[in-house]
Amino acid sequence: MTKGPPRDELCQDVAMATPRKLFWVGRGCGRRPRRAAAVVCAVCTLAVATGGPSVSAQPLARPVAQVAAQREAKYLEAGATPAASGASVPKTKAGSQLAWLLQAMSHLPVPVAQVDAHFDAAYLSQTPPAQVNAQLEKLGPVTLQSVVTSQRVGLSGVVETKIGTAYTIDLLVDVNGRIRALLFQSYLRSSTSWAEVDKAVTSVAPKVGLFVGSVTGNSCTPLHTLNAATPMPLGSASDLYVLDALGQAIAKGKISWIQRVTVTAGTRSLPPGALQDLPNGSGSTVLSVASKMISLGDNTATDMLVTLVGRNAVEAAVKGSGAAHPELNQPFLTTRELFALKADNWPKLAQRYLALPAAKRLAFLRTVDGVPLSAIRKGASSWTKPRDVSSLGWFGSAEDVCHVFAHLSSLARQAKVAPISPMLAANGGGLALNSSQWTSVWFKGSSEPGVLTLSYLATTTKGQSYVVSVLAENASHTIGPTATGTLIGAIRGAFQLAAR
Repeated sequence: MTKGPPRDELCQDVAMATPRKLFWVGRGCGRRPRRAAAVVCAVCTLAVATGGPSVSAQPLARPVAQVAAQREAKYLEAGATPAASGASVPKTKAGSQLAWLLQAMSHLPVPVAQVDAHFDAAYLSQTPPAQVNAQLEKLGPVTLQSVVTSQRVGLSGVVETKIGTAYTIDLLVDVNGRIRALLFQSYLRSSTSWAEVDKAVTSVAPKVGLFVGSVTGNSCTPLHTLNAATPMPLGSASDLYVLDALGQAIAKGKISWIQRVTVTAGTRSLPPGALQDLPNGSGSTVLSVASKMISLGDNTATDMLVTLVGRNAVEAAVKGSGAAHPELNQPFLTTRELFALKADNWPKLAQRYLALPAAKRLAFLRTVDGVPLSAIRKGASSWTKPRDVSSLGWFGSAEDVCHVFAHLSSLARQAKVAPISPMLAANGGGLALNSSQWTSVWFKGSSEPGVLTLSYLATTTKGQSYVVSVLAENASHTIGPTATGTLIGAIRGAFQLAAR
């Protein structure tokens, strides 16, 4: 059996963030960790530990519970697997394990045979089934309220216990799809000062960008920034540009929401999502495909829409939205092309592509497009560490994200393009802002090894919109599993500070 990352690497990842209260249901630490990671590694032995000031777990704000049923209906239409209640589970290996875990936690203790079947051998060598059950019983049954980030080998989300206590959950799987790491973190309190926001954001990765600003029309006015103009990996936050190009085409009458598009061998990509499982020729409306791209991060949906509107149109949308360095996304890669470059014959194919001048890269993509999906899938199974995150992918700054959100907001005010708004609001990203002050939240998040992005546009009851975008990059290590919870607390606080 292929092992996951060394225990010390995971411990170092966790130590990058500043957790408040953790239930780490995972392997024990291997070699003696550095002092900075010592407290967190104690958590790895299944103790409940404190890596900072102790904060009681907080009940989720009312909006999450109120929109749960609506979100589930949207996700079901989009093809996801429903959880017991609340949000829905991505159709990935990690998502399958999360669906099982949610069911299992409703019938504790979990039978030993099930624990053996769902957790990897290295995990169980350090954490016997009895200890796994002991930790899970501290939480009891939980429901999934939101999926914040999702990739093939892991996901982050927000769960709620029967008494209304909220935790973030981070789950990682090995190459065989078995759980290799599981972390529940107390839902962090909101940052209450800009200094706290900055401290939290900079704790998750060595390179971060933060933009907090108000939105009026197509304009973004910065209120608080940190490296906000620095180009960084966007991950699937680049889908916002695809949606922008689509919205413009619909506004001009070139494409309609009810127009049907089909899955083809060329647009089929890797999970997350649902469309990759459909046979060639299967049709869906543009509305349904776009919804999958935004709310589920469906990679096949993204590539279907890039093909529909045209690569040039997406590149024009990047420039037209006000991106400071649009040339960084020329040519604009499909998700399948990125997977091929980072998974097939790694790193030789990627090196050949990166060695070319920008003008010759588009022609080279014809070679990349010929890589069989089976080869991409096989290569992706060993992709557990960062791969050229600073040079291969989609790029922009935290400020650029605000500009594309502002452009989409303007588009959504046109009747033809109005479906953009509920599409972006279908997954609230676990933010749970107070409904007495905030009426809507748009969200787009993304992750890959070494990259984490969380971006939101929220509108107050007075009609003023604000954007908070965080981009995090670690070119040499995966970003720690506590990062999502840390950033949510900082982002929630940033919105509250911005709206004062």
